[in-house]
Amino acid sequence: MRIVIAPDKFKGSLSAPDVCRHLEKGLRKQWTASAATFPLDILRIPVADGGEGTLDAAVGSGFTRRSATVSGPTGHPVQADFAVRGHEAVIEMAAASGLALLPKVLGGGQPDAASATRATSLGTGQLIRAALDAGCRRIILGVGGSANTDGGAGLLQGLGARFLDATGNELPAGGAALANLHRIDFTGFEPRLVDARFVLASDVDNPLLGPQGAAAVFGPQKGATQQDVDMLDAALARFVEVLAREIGFRAERAAVAPGAGAAGGVGYAAIAVLAATRRPGIDVVLEFTELEQRLAGADLVITGEGSLDEQSLLGKTPMGVARAAAAAGIPVVAVCGRTTLTNEQQQDSGFRQVYPLTSLEPKVDICIAEAGSLLEQLGKNILQGLANPARADGIGTKEPLNV
Repeated sequence: MRIVIAPDKFKGSLSAPDVCRHLEKGLRKQWTASAATFPLDILRIPVADGGEGTLDAAVGSGFTRRSATVSGPTGHPVQADFAVRGHEAVIEMAAASGLALLPKVLGGGQPDAASATRATSLGTGQLIRAALDAGCRRIILGVGGSANTDGGAGLLQGLGARFLDATGNELPAGGAALANLHRIDFTGFEPRLVDARFVLASDVDNPLLGPQGAAAVFGPQKGATQQDVDMLDAALARFVEVLAREIGFRAERAAVAPGAGAAGGVGYAAIAVLAATRRPGIDVVLEFTELEQRLAGADLVITGEGSLDEQSLLGKTPMGVARAAAAAGIPVVAVCGRTTLTNEQQQDSGFRQVYPLTSLEPKVDICIAEAGSLLEQLGKNILQGLANPARADGIGTKEPLNV
C-alpha cells in the first residue's frame, strides 16, 4: 500500500516536515500491529501555500538549503535560509523580513508603531542577491508574514537601488521615510537581474494603495495605528509617483495590479521593477514539489493544516492537495488541529474524512503542546478507518478502502 503525506505546517506547533514525520510514525505503528503481509510505502511531501513553510516544502522536494547573513526587518543581522535546485531558487520572505523576527529585537514584545513604520524588506533583496550569487536565474519569492510596509523599497535597496531625499541623502529604512522620497538612483542596480525571472507566490490580491491597500488592510496587523496607516499610505503613494518618473507608466499600472499590496507592498516592487509574475502560492508549491507526478500509484493521500476552516476553502494548501488527488482519482483525508467545517463542507471539499486533534483532546492548548503524539494517534486511526470507517469518529464516512 502506498500513502502520500502532503500537509502544510500546524502554525505555532509543528512544521510540515514534523507533521509528516509524526503521521508516518503512527501509520507504521498501526501497520505493524495489523500484521499486514504486504509492504507499506510512505512518501512524505511537505507543502505550503507560498508563505511560511515554503522553504521546508522546497527542501523536502530536493532543493538544497543555503544560508546568508542579511539585514532583518529592523536592521539587525539575521541568518536567513533559502533553497536552490539547479538555476532555480526559493526564497521565503519571512526568513529575512518576517514579523516573527521582531521579538528577538523587542525583548519579546509585539510589533508596535515603531516597527510598523520603520521595518524594511532590505534582507529579502539581499537574499535575492545571494540566490543570484548561487547561479540562480529563476527565483520564486514566497511572501507572507512580513513585518514591513515599505512597498518593497528595502528589497530594491538590497539589490543596489538608492532612495534619496531632496538634498541627495539616502533615506532611512521603512515605509514612513518614503514620504520624503525625491529620487531613486538605479545606477548601481544589480545587472544580473536582466537575465532573471521572478514568480511572486501569493494569494493576496490587494492593490498597493487605498482602503484595500497594503497599509490599510495589513498595517494594523503589524502594529500600525490609524494615524500610521494614513501616513504609510501617503508615503507609498509618493513612492509610486517618484518611481513612475524613473521607469515610466508601468510603475502606476503595477500599483493597482492584484497582489501589489502583498507583503507590505513587496508585491508592488516585484511586479513593477522585477517584472514578477504573480501566481497562487499553492499552485507554485505543488508545481516545484511535483506533487501531481509523485501521486502516481498512491492508494491514499493525507493532507492538512493547523486549522481547517472556511479560509481553507479559499485555496489554501489542503484544497490544492485535494484537487490534485481528485484529478488522479485517489482518496484524500485531512488532519488538522481543529476544524470548523460542517460534514457537508468536508465532503464537498473532496475529503473522505477529516481527523482533528480535538477529537482526541478537546483542549486546544494541549493540542498545540502535544501535537506530535496526537498526530501519531491520528495516524493509527487513519489506517483503522480505512478498513472500518465507522471507527473514524463518524466524520465524512464512505465505503472502506481495500487494505
